[in-house]
Parts: sequence; C-alpha cells; structure tokens
Amino acid sequence: MAEHTSSSITIEAAPAEVMGVIADFARYPEWTGEVKEAEVLKTDAAGRAEQVRLLLDAGAIKDDHTLAYTWTGDNEVSWTLVKSQMLRVLDGSYRLAPVAGGARTEVTYQLTVDVKIPMLGMIKRKAEKVIIDRALAGLKKRVEAGK
Repeated sequence: MAEHTSSSITIEAAPAEVMGVIADFARYPEWTGEVKEAEVLKTDAAGRAEQVRLLLDAGAIKDDHTLAYTWTGDNEVSWTLVKSQMLRVLDGSYRLAPVAGGARTEVTYQLTVDVKIPMLGMIKRKAEKVIIDRALAGLKKRVEAGK
C-alpha cells in the first residue's frame, strides 16, 4: 500500500460553507495556485461532481488528469485518479469536522501521489506536503474571505 501524507487546519466557518468552496471546482484556479483549469465532466443525481478534469502545475508535478469523486454525507469527499499523463496514483480526501458547535471546521486533507517517472519517496512526500499545505492555506483564505 502506498504511503500518504495528511495535514489539518481549522477554518473560521461552518462545515457547509467549507464544503461549498471545496465542491466549486470551476473556481479552483482562483484559490488553489496549482490548479490552472478545472472542468466538471460528470455529475451525480445531487448535482455534485463525479468526474473532474484538472490541469495541474505544482512545480515538480505538471499534469492534465481526470479524477473520480465520491461524496460521503455532507462532510467528506474523496477522489481517485481516472487518467493522467504523468501520475500513476493521485488519491485523496477532505474530511470536515465541526468545532465549537459548528462555528468552525477542522479540515483534514489526505493525499497519496505516485508518478510514472522514478522519484525518491522522500521527494514524493515533500511534493504531497507542499500540495496539501498550499491547498489548506488557500481553502482557509478563500472560505474566510467570503464571510
């Protein structure tokens, strides 16, 4: 089983507000930094994205890939890689936990990345950590700016 990297952050907003930003793929290029384009290819009966094409530029990792999303209740979304030019694995999740009676949200982001080209595990973990830290910081800034 591949190793994964995980990190958490607390956002000053209710879980529903945080998930609203996470689920708004069209606006990812505005706040993620690494995502240059996002296109929802398929949605489920509830209108949530099931497949999304993302053009990613994360320094060492540049790729045009498609992810399949699974929504678990209102507080968790996970994804797996469908196709990619450079990646073998890109699996991850956002888990939201209400804090302070739901006024704040603890967001845990877990990510596993494996590239098709040889790369030391240490470098892969560092890339995962950079992606996670930037995504969490961007998510926090985006959600809290909308309040």
